[in-house]
Amino acid sequence: MLNNPFYLRLITLTGTLIISVNMTAIAAQPTDSIQTLSIKEQSTVTLPTTATKATSNETLLTPASLAKVPASKATLTTTTSTASRSNCIADSVITAAELSATRDNGPFTVASKAVPRQLANGFGGGTIHYPTNAGDCGLLGGIAVIPGYVSYEASIKWWGPRLASWGFVVITIDTNSIYDDPNSRATQLSVALDHILSDSTVGAQIDSTRLGAIGWSMGGGGALQLATQRSDVRAIIPQTPYHDEDYGIMDTPALFITCQNDRIASNKKYSSAFYNHAAGPKMKLEIKNGSHFCPSYRFNEILLSKPGIAWMHRYINGDTRFDKFLCHNENYGNSPRISAYDYKDCG
Repeated sequence: MLNNPFYLRLITLTGTLIISVNMTAIAAQPTDSIQTLSIKEQSTVTLPTTATKATSNETLLTPASLAKVPASKATLTTTTSTASRSNCIADSVITAAELSATRDNGPFTVASKAVPRQLANGFGGGTIHYPTNAGDCGLLGGIAVIPGYVSYEASIKWWGPRLASWGFVVITIDTNSIYDDPNSRATQLSVALDHILSDSTVGAQIDSTRLGAIGWSMGGGGALQLATQRSDVRAIIPQTPYHDEDYGIMDTPALFITCQNDRIASNKKYSSAFYNHAAGPKMKLEIKNGSHFCPSYRFNEILLSKPGIAWMHRYINGDTRFDKFLCHNENYGNSPRISAYDYKDCG
């Protein structure tokens, strides 16, 4: 495992990185205002169920053996009537200020439920985040989020309550091993989605045909691969994705989050190649001066929340009211925090 070139780059660039991210590697990059977080959070600790106020171009390196062209994913334009959607999330709430708020204060109250490792049956345990007062929304979309190589749930957990406060059921997970490759992470994302679909608390709230996935680093590579395997996965957000095998044709709507100074999974060799190869609606944001770790923890939560929430609502729920925050309708290129911005066939 120590001979893995990806792992060696982590060691070279960030110091010994066995348990999680070396914080000095990211201390210099711009960050949103954040609270103090523990660098290591074991999701195997059973947490009580709590409620809170929803307070560029080289040869594609992506698994031929697993390459499958998924069933056609017709882009949704609506999932419910206009009146029903308005009752679910009012037009007045869908604003840039609300989507970029400091914390998880979307229109819904959020509860969480621990998934102990011993009950996960295919992934390393995690946390389910879900809205408790979204009865007017009908069935909800379900999303699984996975961390990167030698990293833990803590690094991607912020997506859980943030998205749940906007009407999604989200599971943030640990992996079976911190060394799992992208192929394994794709499988674990799939198992995690199946877990929430069968969960006694939230399963009945989820539309099994409207799912999504988010992954960071090797988790991002796993999200790309998963999208080629499941037609019910309607949107993904690969963040600084890494994959070293051919994962086949990927036509699922994808929001790529990249980091300008990524020296571990370089944009030219990985993110840009994956983005150029993506066959469906796509958008790419590159965080200025960001290292490979720029999407992790809450370092750029405020910056990423608006496009992330909007992308999932647009392509999982078919809610076109979020188009105004995507693609040609908003020029993210004007942001001093964004160093590159591109889109195609979306919004």
